[in-house]
Amino acid sequence: MKRILILMLLTVTCAGGAWAQASGNIGYAQGGGNARAQQNEKSKRTQGQGEAPPSATTMFLEASVLMNVKADEYVAVFGVAQECTTVPECNEKMDATINQFSTDLKGLGIGRENLYVDFAAQNKIYAYQVTSSIAKENLVGFELKKNVAVHYQDRDLLDKLIITASKAKIFDLIKVDYIVKDTNPVQSRLMDEAARIIKQKAARYEKLLDIKLLPPAQLYAEKPSIYYPTEMYDSYTAYESEEVSSDYYREKYTVQNARKSRTFFFNPLNADGFDTVINPVVIEPVVQFTLYLKVKYEIEQPKK
Repeated sequence: MKRILILMLLTVTCAGGAWAQASGNIGYAQGGGNARAQQNEKSKRTQGQGEAPPSATTMFLEASVLMNVKADEYVAVFGVAQECTTVPECNEKMDATINQFSTDLKGLGIGRENLYVDFAAQNKIYAYQVTSSIAKENLVGFELKKNVAVHYQDRDLLDKLIITASKAKIFDLIKVDYIVKDTNPVQSRLMDEAARIIKQKAARYEKLLDIKLLPPAQLYAEKPSIYYPTEMYDSYTAYESEEVSSDYYREKYTVQNARKSRTFFFNPLNADGFDTVINPVVIEPVVQFTLYLKVKYEIEQPKK
């Protein structure tokens, strides 16, 4: 029987994300952040059931604004796990690990006040004991899990945090949260830009359609959103591989596939669908603020 090998180009893409770019291992557990954000923005512009459509005497004007904002502060969350035969032993070893991490962080200028330990879970561990023809499951130990949150302000400190954590045998970076301390100026800027766009469109349509829009306009919809980098990381796996198409060879051989690494990247919203983007150039993870504004104008009617 002739062996047939088919060369295939496989590019497996899956959306996977608050990181010098960093999402943390949370990227493995979630996906489609960019797609969900795009769908959310599109749904804002869709006329909902029960909403009154424009008439011969009214006109709706819309504005969609996106603003990219750099974070002021960050919180990196590390996962710590310990397995032992008893709970006290687990707790003792974990305390030693966290204390070492806390002590080493002082060398980076991070004090205990910027560290918080959160108890996550305590589980029993079971294993099979085989005697004769019976495999019996028995309790063999316990697993303790805690999360350590580290607050810092220097964006470039994350690499040093990871190295410091590894020295304490902490290897799981769960996520990095991006903090914008005061969102009020951001919301005000978005509103100002949206208002400017509405007025600009009103003047344009008055000239184009030879109509007069009567003030005051009525606010019909105001829909703000915030998208954090944690939500906006996607991933893909790209590789070329052969496939054995013959059932004979599939049955004859045990196929051991090579491990294919996944690539993670920050995939923010772009300008598509927005009237304007404030701070459009993005070279690092940012918090994305959006505002959709919809107003209703009455159209001046000709005098009879």
